Amino acid sequence: MRSGFRAQDAPGGRHHLNGVTTEMDRLGGSFYILLLYDVAEQIDLTKLAGMIRAEPSRREPSFKHPTPDYVRFERPPIVESGECVKLESGESFDCRIRYFDYGVVCVELRKPFDANWEELVQLSSRWVDSPELERIVGGIVERKIGAISKALVEKYATHLSEDYYVIHVHSAPANGGPIPAHEMVFHHGAQIAQIIRGESRALAEGEVKEVLDSRLSYYPTDLLVASWAGAFLYDTDQGAQSAIQLLEYANAQLLEFRHYDELLTQVLEQVYDRLEQKGGPLRRWRMAREAERLNAVRLEITEIAERADTAIKFLSDMFYARAYRAAAARIGVNDYRILVEEKLRTAGDLYRSMVDEFHQTRAFVLEVMVVAILVIELIHLFRGGL
Repeated sequence: MRSGFRAQDAPGGRHHLNGVTTEMDRLGGSFYILLLYDVAEQIDLTKLAGMIRAEPSRREPSFKHPTPDYVRFERPPIVESGECVKLESGESFDCRIRYFDYGVVCVELRKPFDANWEELVQLSSRWVDSPELERIVGGIVERKIGAISKALVEKYATHLSEDYYVIHVHSAPANGGPIPAHEMVFHHGAQIAQIIRGESRALAEGEVKEVLDSRLSYYPTDLLVASWAGAFLYDTDQGAQSAIQLLEYANAQLLEFRHYDELLTQVLEQVYDRLEQKGGPLRRWRMAREAERLNAVRLEITEIAERADTAIKFLSDMFYARAYRAAAARIGVNDYRILVEEKLRTAGDLYRSMVDEFHQTRAFVLEVMVVAILVIELIHLFRGGL
């Protein structure tokens, strides 16, 4: 088994459990960093599979408790083992890269640890928002994009990115057995909040409560606490992998909605600028072309958003559906979804307004033509009678 990071024991490390003072327990687990990049409108996974050395395919996510086979990704991402990421300090992270068909690339870094609570707080404060890690991973992604460019559909010139941190504890012994989740929260809730936020200093009581309000458990000895920047997981390795994939998916959704929000903002600004321009009598005829372009963009975004939004389905597994909804709300997916939906409605209203304006102009022109024809006919009629 690969040996993880082991920090020095903190002096005087003790805590109270069930009224008994014991030596501070060691925590075994892994620190995960998820860095996601929106690189293209779509990735052709079939073509990509023939270009890279992918890991054997499997159903994902693989839920740990009984669940129907149809609670799965519609199109599982292709997974590639990446190069080991080494820091200037000599520390290294295992690396895996996942490619999603809706154009997102996720780099997963993993670092095992063996530490007590205070040491884990310090580790988290060092690795959360690490500029060195983001710089190294950014270089890896650029090289990968260049190597798989033929599998990218409508490659983007610039790449939006999101990062998320998952601290997974799989071993937290207490009195000869695993500590129950409710006792972990009671005795170490403040430290869990610090770990998730990457803070080395203690947080205010209200902030700790806000973080812990999102906690979920399925069994007495598992725990998920998700926040906007990271999550704390107390679970088996299998259970953790399921939760990590759902958190990854929520962040991919956030990334996609951010992209749609920026795209719609640009398109709407262009339309508003053209509406303010004076174009003479032919302006409304040009607006018809702008209306068609706006509607094409609106329909395209709606279609792409639906494809990404239905990439995973929860038809019966209520716990993981609830976990996803809670994480998505914390991460900000719902906020961006609302922004995109509002701008899509605005685009739809603009389209209908522009089309109505065009039809009014065309009707007016037709009426003028009819009147002109009648006048000409009347002139010919009167001339013939003279």
